[in-house]
Amino acid sequence: MRRRISWLVVATTSVVVVSFVIPLCLLVRTLAEDRAMSATDQEARNVAILVSTLQDDPQLADLVDDVDRRGTPTTSVLTPDGTVLGADVAMEADPEVRRAAAGEGFRVVDGAGGRVLLPVVTESGTAVVRSSVTSEELRSGVAAAWASIIGLGVVLLALALLVAARLGKRVSEPVRQVAGVAHQLREGDLQARAEVTGPEETQELARALNGLADRTVDLLAAERATVGDLSHRLRTPVTALRLDAEAVEDPALAARLADHITALQRSIDAIVKDARRPVRTDLAAAGDATVVVGARARFWTPLAEDQDRPLVVSLPDHPLVVPVAPDDLADAVDVLVDNVFAHTPDGTAFEIRLAEVDGAAVLTVSDAGPGIADRSPGDRVGSTGLGLDIVRRTAVGCGGALEVGPGPTRGTRVELRLPLARG
Repeated sequence: MRRRISWLVVATTSVVVVSFVIPLCLLVRTLAEDRAMSATDQEARNVAILVSTLQDDPQLADLVDDVDRRGTPTTSVLTPDGTVLGADVAMEADPEVRRAAAGEGFRVVDGAGGRVLLPVVTESGTAVVRSSVTSEELRSGVAAAWASIIGLGVVLLALALLVAARLGKRVSEPVRQVAGVAHQLREGDLQARAEVTGPEETQELARALNGLADRTVDLLAAERATVGDLSHRLRTPVTALRLDAEAVEDPALAARLADHITALQRSIDAIVKDARRPVRTDLAAAGDATVVVGARARFWTPLAEDQDRPLVVSLPDHPLVVPVAPDDLADAVDVLVDNVFAHTPDGTAFEIRLAEVDGAAVLTVSDAGPGIADRSPGDRVGSTGLGLDIVRRTAVGCGGALEVGPGPTRGTRVELRLPLARG
């Protein structure tokens, strides 16, 4: 916008400047020619007065020579007897002189310069006075005047460009600020608000963007409140189901019901935890994946030891900053590890590996259990997949991905790929 405003002002100003500069240059040239020809005409008339007064006086030749030696313009006289007084000895052969000798007075302006011819009627006949200037003398001072005019035009264009740049900056900077706030909102900073400044249209845009941000925060809070309330309401019937399952006399049926209720309870707990997260962690933040994964691995190590599960933890020796809030990343790690404990028997080995691959942080949780395809029907029914959906949403929200598949030999392998944070 700033560049377009500058070009628009320069274009309009240049049209106006050129519209004035060209006619002004032509006018200056015309005025210079008129000035030179007026001086030439005046000198011709002065010499004509001398010729008509002195006529055949011998001093006339000296007076004409004195006038001619003054420089500009050059003046000569053709007497009635054909004698040329002055420096222009070839004057008699000029056809314009013959026209003047016939009684016609006139001026001539052409590429060679300018000339004024005046006939003077004396007792001896008609004498002709010719005063002339060269083309350089005719346009004396025109080049300097043109340079001044063109320079003034260039200065005006420069001033117009400077004013346009300042005007464009004044108009475009508020728009850039609004765009910057929009980018902040897109990247997750829901506290960002645009400053209401600049032109009226930009102020309206800033107010609209601020209203949209406020509305987004309100909708997120309302959604969280609704989901949290619903989750809490589900706890009471789940508790009742657990009590009823404990009253079932068939041990196998009671065990299956307990597994189902446990899975349902886990899903409800995940919903409640997700609903209680602060709004600011919903969108982009930054966290060190090396630190978070290491902390969660240490948290799950005692439980793995109690269940005789061999655990291998592999972490890089440098930070891997990802655009995910530490709490969200910790929840994702907990979901992946909890799936291993929930769907594999005690004593099953598993591995937590974090590495940098192709400019991304890749978290891999793999186990040596029966695998997804080999799970028993009871295990598959008891798995809602809600935890993996939460992890997938976390990954997709920052431009990452989640892949679930079989391990290289057996078991299940879950790979969470997160892009590294910019800067």
